Amino acid sequence: MRAAPKPLVVVVEDEAELAKLIAIHLERAGMQTQVCNRAAHALAYLKKNFANLMLLDINLPDQSGFQLLDELKAADISVPTIFLTGNVDEPNKVKGLDMGGDDYITKPFSYAELVARIHAVLRRTESNRDSNVTKNARLSDEPFEFCGAQVNPIRLEITFPGHPVQKLGRKELGILSYLNAHEGSVITRQALIHSVWGVHADIKSRSLDQYIVKVRELYAAHGLNLDSFRTVHGIGYIFDPKGVAKETR
Repeated sequence: MRAAPKPLVVVVEDEAELAKLIAIHLERAGMQTQVCNRAAHALAYLKKNFANLMLLDINLPDQSGFQLLDELKAADISVPTIFLTGNVDEPNKVKGLDMGGDDYITKPFSYAELVARIHAVLRRTESNRDSNVTKNARLSDEPFEFCGAQVNPIRLEITFPGHPVQKLGRKELGILSYLNAHEGSVITRQALIHSVWGVHADIKSRSLDQYIVKVRELYAAHGLNLDSFRTVHGIGYIFDPKGVAKETR
């Protein structure tokens, strides 16, 4: 039986000795680690690599941990985060949690407690992902109408007027969900790929094209068209059912 993969924890800490000690304890607890002593190093690493969790100090030499978290969000990189800092001010703790931090641990700390808290966050994260069918679509999402058909994420189904209910593929659901949430906006091909497959997925435009063809063919087979879903040449697509955007064909 193949062993479960070890979770990768990115340790963003400028105190080299402390970062080394944290890495040693986490690796003894069955994890992999990547130490980054600067925010810029962590940002560059996470843009190219998947991580299960990030331990983030607030006070870093090049910028704050809060700023790093903002930059990751702007780059559409989502990683569970535990703030690990000597800053005990309550406003900073509240800010960190409000920004989406999963926990906040102040120095000094027990390594046994640190490992336990990391495991707790990893369990919650895995539980939350259980209902995700794609990066942007969850089984718990509310049904929505899309170009004359009723899409039901809860059951992975789509219903066309006058036709029996039929199953909808996961990626097709992700594409329709993203288009529905970004009505009237130009969507780059890269943004659509990242939204459905994830920012670190090695998916080519050709694969996206194949799924979009499947969606168009599905609608055509049931007597509906997707004229409001148009190609923006050289950029991507636009879903414009109200016809408010300029012609982009």
